[in-house]
Amino acid sequence: MLLVLCIDLDDDLGRKTGIETPVIGRDAVVDAAVALASNDPEDSDVNVLFEGVHIYDDITDEPVEVAAVTGVDGSDVAANRAVGEEVDTVLASLAASEDVRALIVTDGAQDESVVPVIRSRVRIDGVRRVVVRQAQNLESMYYTIKQVLDDPETRGTILVPLGILLLIYPLTIAIEALGYPGSALGVISGLLGLYILARGLGAEKILDEAVERVTSGLYAGRVTIITYVVAAALLAIGGVSGVQELERQTDPDALEVIASLVSGAIQWFAAAGITSSLGRVTDEYLDGSFRWRYLNAPFYVLSIAAVLHAVSAFFLGVRDLEYLAVMLTGGTLLGLVSTLAFAVAEARFDHPEQHNQGPGGPSSE
Repeated sequence: MLLVLCIDLDDDLGRKTGIETPVIGRDAVVDAAVALASNDPEDSDVNVLFEGVHIYDDITDEPVEVAAVTGVDGSDVAANRAVGEEVDTVLASLAASEDVRALIVTDGAQDESVVPVIRSRVRIDGVRRVVVRQAQNLESMYYTIKQVLDDPETRGTILVPLGILLLIYPLTIAIEALGYPGSALGVISGLLGLYILARGLGAEKILDEAVERVTSGLYAGRVTIITYVVAAALLAIGGVSGVQELERQTDPDALEVIASLVSGAIQWFAAAGITSSLGRVTDEYLDGSFRWRYLNAPFYVLSIAAVLHAVSAFFLGVRDLEYLAVMLTGGTLLGLVSTLAFAVAEARFDHPEQHNQGPGGPSSE
């Protein structure tokens, strides 16, 4: 007996139609092909199923059976194992006394990776790969390219590198016109490197999400938009201040370099942290999700800043050991006191039914 096996390695048949596999018999395979074509006319597995039926109808000189077996979507190993189990089911349904040989029908090299699995169960007479003739026509190529370019992700992957390549020549002319002929290659390679790095790290998604958050924050009147901008400016000022403090040192070692940068920048960094945390607390209050414990953040920032300033000043020789001990103790106590104070305030003044109430919500009586 010749067994015509139609292979669907990624289980398009089962996922798109809900038909249980394996499908055995000419009528059952025809029904499965029609169901798959109705759900997804562009699926190449439709042609595989009809090709299997076509081969079945053409063979009249020996007993023949047609069946469709599927794998699973995702792992190739799991898909091959699933196909092997379905082939066992098909073979078990055939007459045990028959000498069964298989003719495999696939739509590409990926499905043919399961051939060794099938060969371990039944002798294979051949492999028939289905190629749709229309795909070779110029008209089909045009519509295929058009469909690919309609996909935003594919369009960005293809057109952006192509656009960069087309810009290489005008960029070279522009750079040479400015009198920097040796910089042309560096600028072009830098642009290509930035693009490849951004695509590899998924920076376009991160940028889109950031823009969306900023836009929604502006329309919603988020205070954090303003405080984050101010905090960024304070961080920049702090960085400059730290560098200026480092420049005042004469032949500093590695520890003094770090201490100088921290000493010059810490007050600005602390101001940035307090500003951003107060903005976040304000938004939480306006959203009706304020908790007293959120007020710990500014005090924690102040405590950490005091400790880092004292340590850096001590290593630079500006402050003595007594000052360092006082600031370490004071910073620790400030953090502990704020934690306990706001925990007590939350326990006494917060009510569960008010946690989700905004500033305009009902007040407790």
